[in-house]
Amino acid sequence: MRLNTNRSSDARKHGWLDRLFRPRWIKAVALVLGAAMLLLFVLGLGLWIRFSIDRPVEYAAIEEHFKYGSTGGERVSGLPYWIFQAMPIICADHLPGRGLASIGLLYEKGHDLPVGMSKRFDQGIPKTFLNCAVCHASTVRDAPDAEPRLYLGMPAQQFDIMAFERFFFACARDPRFAAGTIVPVARKLAAAAGEDFGLLDRYLTYPVAVALMREQFLTLAGRFEFVAEEEEWGPGRVDTFNSAKVIFNFPVHDLPEQERNAPADFPSIWLQKPREGMQLHWDGNNTKVEERNKSAAFGTGTTPPTLDTVNIGRIEAWLAELTPPKYPYEIDSTLAQRGGAVYRLYCADCHGANGRDFTGEYVGKVTPIAAIGTDRHRLDSYTYELAVNQSTLYVGYPWRFTHFRKTFGYANLPLDGLWLRGPYLHNGSVPNVRALLEPASARPRQFWRGNDLYDRRNLGFVSHVASEGTRRYFRYDTSRPGNSNVGHEGARYGTELPAADKDALVEYLKTF
Repeated sequence: MRLNTNRSSDARKHGWLDRLFRPRWIKAVALVLGAAMLLLFVLGLGLWIRFSIDRPVEYAAIEEHFKYGSTGGERVSGLPYWIFQAMPIICADHLPGRGLASIGLLYEKGHDLPVGMSKRFDQGIPKTFLNCAVCHASTVRDAPDAEPRLYLGMPAQQFDIMAFERFFFACARDPRFAAGTIVPVARKLAAAAGEDFGLLDRYLTYPVAVALMREQFLTLAGRFEFVAEEEEWGPGRVDTFNSAKVIFNFPVHDLPEQERNAPADFPSIWLQKPREGMQLHWDGNNTKVEERNKSAAFGTGTTPPTLDTVNIGRIEAWLAELTPPKYPYEIDSTLAQRGGAVYRLYCADCHGANGRDFTGEYVGKVTPIAAIGTDRHRLDSYTYELAVNQSTLYVGYPWRFTHFRKTFGYANLPLDGLWLRGPYLHNGSVPNVRALLEPASARPRQFWRGNDLYDRRNLGFVSHVASEGTRRYFRYDTSRPGNSNVGHEGARYGTELPAADKDALVEYLKTF
């Protein structure tokens, strides 16, 4: 009887459970919960896939890749693409003219980004930032009404990087730099290009991006506040290594006077393979082309973990053999032949046999500052302490820096493509080659930088014009700190030659 009673009790209990789980609504709830969990999984997977994408816009043609390909800077320093496009509209009054072209960025037909800016899909949105071409490409006009021709590898002598920085910092401080203002403009621009912001973009992704950008810009503005205390760099120049000191947390506001105000011209970057082993940079502080390139990549927003070595590798291989464009105008061959004899006597030992043959006793070696006599601010800005800090970069990577050294002068550089490399001297303090052949007392004390109209007679860019239409050029004053045009003068440098010999030498240098 007791066993039967227990069985009856168990039966009653299980029957109650069966009745509890038998109703259809319970099964429906279970199905809904299962479907919800599946939906959440799918949504989560979709979000993970979207926000984990890291894909640059790539170009098969190496020239396009150089102009618009990524170096990896968008991963950390990148600006959300549509916000970048909206900023010159919203903050137009923080620019000197119409759009970013007014500070020297170059636009080609069919491209919505300027030359020297790349695009990458990262963290769920398209981003953009600088690449190599922003400092190493520019244009030339034959006449005021002529179409500009773009040349790759030449110094970007029109791009004002200080004005570029100041624009973004000023816009970030502006009350209009807010999601409620920027996102609608960005959305409108995207819609005009056939792209639409979804709900997630409108109410989360881009509002958060605006807030993060503002915080990032204001932080950088504080760290680079010392730039506001320096002389204007003007187009085509940058104070490279004082900016690097910010990265290493040097007390930049307390730098000694001799280290401050050290802007130097953007260099040309043709024919890199023959330069292997030469002392590179203006002061010859490194002898390894690959290290110099990776150091320069910091200026495009990269860091050791974010450097796109594959895309940069394509550019390095191309630049190894890239030759500068030939001088496109008529050359007096008889006068140039006479100038060749002058060049071999006064210039070849330091600058190479010609524009393609870089052999010479002192080519790629440093001339002491006491001998060359040029402005020493750039030399003094690169200190032993900075060289030591640079040696810590890329620790743990196969390409850790090991070749940076402090020097005590400026390097003798090959002169390939000289016709496109003006203004001249390391700080761009002499407007053209003909003026460089005069003693400092006879060189222009003031001139205007940033023009792409070519001066065929003097071998350089037109420098006596202050403005052209709505475009205003930068007045360069050689009396300001870091801007001196002294040096590279005396019998050794040809500044005491007769005028006829100087003219012949200029004609010969057109062949480079």
